[in-house]
Amino acid sequence: MPRPVRLYIKNVIIGFLLAAVFVALLLWANVGNLWHLISTSDIGWIAVVMLVIFNGIVFAGVQFGIVIMRMGHDDTPSGGKRQQPPLIVEHATIPVPVDR
Repeated sequence: MPRPVRLYIKNVIIGFLLAAVFVALLLWANVGNLWHLISTSDIGWIAVVMLVIFNGIVFAGVQFGIVIMRMGHDDTPSGGKRQQPPLIVEHATIPVPVDR
């Protein structure tokens, strides 16, 4: 399997695991009385599955984006004294006419 595909699949799995943990914490903390709504409904499991899937899509995309963005090259300079040249800023006053 090509390396980018393996990277994508790994990060999608990580994203969905994070989504499952997030939904479990939502239910445990009973945010918005969500646990009561799901536990008292006969089809509450559908809501849990939808929460995990939709949050999984978002979390997987963010996880993959973070990994891709961190793959960039290092921008630190490789030599020299690493000193910035001093900025020379000259301020000039400019008269502005004001009508009264």
